[in-house]
Amino acid sequence: MEEGSEQGCPFCALAAKLESDELDLILGASMMEPDVRIQTNKLGFCPNHFSKMLRHGKRLPLALMLESHLNELKDDMMKKGVIKSPEKAAARIRELNSTCYVCTRVNNNYYRMLANAAYMWAQDFDFRKKFASQPFLCGRHFADICEVAKKEAGKKLAPDLCAAAAALYANKLEDLSDEVSRFCRSFDYRYQDEPLGNAATSVERTIEFLK
Repeated sequence: MEEGSEQGCPFCALAAKLESDELDLILGASMMEPDVRIQTNKLGFCPNHFSKMLRHGKRLPLALMLESHLNELKDDMMKKGVIKSPEKAAARIRELNSTCYVCTRVNNNYYRMLANAAYMWAQDFDFRKKFASQPFLCGRHFADICEVAKKEAGKKLAPDLCAAAAALYANKLEDLSDEVSRFCRSFDYRYQDEPLGNAATSVERTIEFLK
């Protein structure tokens, strides 16, 4: 967490790095590891991460992983080119549609990231200053840091950590609310001379903040 970071929500930036690292690993050194292959065959990938792996550009590692995954599905579901049990095959597909190897890895590391941040906030006053200097927290990460605060920061300090997180969320909420209202007013002839400024991109930035 960098003091005065201009990238926005620091946890969004860290979560994006976690995801990027996992994609690099799965399409790199980890791809041929037997235990990883077992997990990717079992969990599969969500549509979002299939798309991101395809855009990654490493088509051979992705193809090798797909080859293994398809062969396992065929072994599980088929015999002599025919689905052995449509009911069991459908259940397996529904299971695959609800799991993703990358999501599972990112989510596990994401919780540890939040837990470490909450612990550091409780133990290190310099970290508290860096936390308070961040531009803002998005809604998801404000809610999530409050959820882990009691366990990782302790019952005594958890309310203070939640208050610090709430202040970072509230500032951005207030700013975006004002900017969106200014954008809406710009369509009213009575305010046609009012400078638009950052409000011109407020709709896009608000959606990013909310999602």
